[in-house]
Amino acid sequence: MRRDQSAWTLVQGVLAPVQFAVFLVSLGLVVRFLATGSGEQAAVASVVVKTMVLYTIMITGSIWEKVVFGKYLFADAFFWEDVFSMLVLALHTAYLAALFLGLLDPDGLMLLALAAYAAYVINATQFVLKLRAARLQVSSAAEFGAADARAGLAP
Repeated sequence: MRRDQSAWTLVQGVLAPVQFAVFLVSLGLVVRFLATGSGEQAAVASVVVKTMVLYTIMITGSIWEKVVFGKYLFADAFFWEDVFSMLVLALHTAYLAALFLGLLDPDGLMLLALAAYAAYVINATQFVLKLRAARLQVSSAAEFGAADARAGLAP
């Protein structure tokens, strides 16, 4: 109920597909650079934008988690998703550090971006499956409540 009443649920609902769209565009640019050697600046910029969107969704997501579960991170309901989110953040942040400190050549940067993106896909899948399960649980509870009411068993 708190999840559905929180304005942060809408924020997350908007940011998640935006982040996924940014990810798809960036993935295409990164793969194109690795395959052809062209478009380095576009690929680099797209990974930076993807990382900024990730930071935004992580900050707003932690606020959402505080509102809904009473903890900014690592609430029981999303503990393992949050643990893996830390890996996703670490890989994206490592990309920015490597970029700005000149620690990797362009190919190395793009391979690091792909590792960050693989972790992101796993993490996004975790969240989608968790939220889908929650919706199915609510739907099942509503069905049972309606069936109980029809049977005259509702309080």
